[in-house]
Amino acid sequence: MNITDITKFLNEYDGEPVTFMEVCGTHTAAISENGIPSILSNKIKLISGPGCPVCVTVSAYIDKLCKLALQDNTCIVTFGDLIRVPGYTSSLQEIKSRGGKVKMVYSPFEIIDLAKSNKNTLFIFAAVGFETTTPIYAVLLDKIIKENIDNIKLLTALKTMPAAIDALCSMGNKIDGFIAPGHVSVITGANEFKPLAEKYNLPFAVSGFKGEELLASIYALVKLKDQGRVINLYKSAVNNNGNEAAKKLVHKYFEPCTAVWRGIGEIPNSGMALKDDFLIYDAGSRYVTEDNIKNKGCRCGEIITGFTSPNDCPLFGRICTPQNPQGACMVSNEGSCFHYYINNRG
Repeated sequence: MNITDITKFLNEYDGEPVTFMEVCGTHTAAISENGIPSILSNKIKLISGPGCPVCVTVSAYIDKLCKLALQDNTCIVTFGDLIRVPGYTSSLQEIKSRGGKVKMVYSPFEIIDLAKSNKNTLFIFAAVGFETTTPIYAVLLDKIIKENIDNIKLLTALKTMPAAIDALCSMGNKIDGFIAPGHVSVITGANEFKPLAEKYNLPFAVSGFKGEELLASIYALVKLKDQGRVINLYKSAVNNNGNEAAKKLVHKYFEPCTAVWRGIGEIPNSGMALKDDFLIYDAGSRYVTEDNIKNKGCRCGEIITGFTSPNDCPLFGRICTPQNPQGACMVSNEGSCFHYYINNRG
């Protein structure tokens, strides 16, 4: 079918109501920016899952970064989104205004020059992300070790997607299929989702990020409902087995661990932590085990797991806006609340 026919089918669909979850923050952004919900029949519902790395990072992790930023001769290095995420006690933005040392970068490798130029300062990188970014931190560690740089550490909150999807499916939420994450699948391969598809008898569509690609993936999920299959519609970037070189480098430095997710809690084997041989480069990552929430009215946890919509949160658009975020989902440019707000998504 061509895209015109697919669009017509999805707009006129009058079959059994279905709910599909995208588990990639970039997909959440693309779905909102392309106005895809407005194209679909009211019997096709899209919900956002835990695919925004900033959004699933718990408040206790932010609190840990804030505490480290106030230590003598210590500087937190991070991407911009994380600076504004509220922890239980504060945010990195607030800590910086109080004299804490926080440096925003666009690439993790900028920390190398910072460390070489300021040898009396310990630089700690806030390493958050999924399978897509973990190889980058492995390359960074490779470089740190080879160049014998001793004033860089990582505070990791690195997570893996399959275990989180498994947890979601066991929580009782109505999900009829998944738009599988495109960037993650580049590293893991499409086959990574086969065990979940077979276990829950649900379809997974590995999708690209263009509007046409997402519509084709939604169409495939409708047609494959109640079938435990994985279909790869992003073959230009994703193969069945993924990037073996990247996976090998990751497993050189990292090993699976229990990780804590905002809104879900602890999930065994859903994270990646530094192996014992490399703990000298760790800033205390394994001690972050709590999911504290500063504003009890914030429903980020329920939104991330698909149990509620941003529009149903009592703070959304009132107290919580991109200028005054009360939760991580409104901070990140991959967050569902952020995109519901700026794109007026219903």
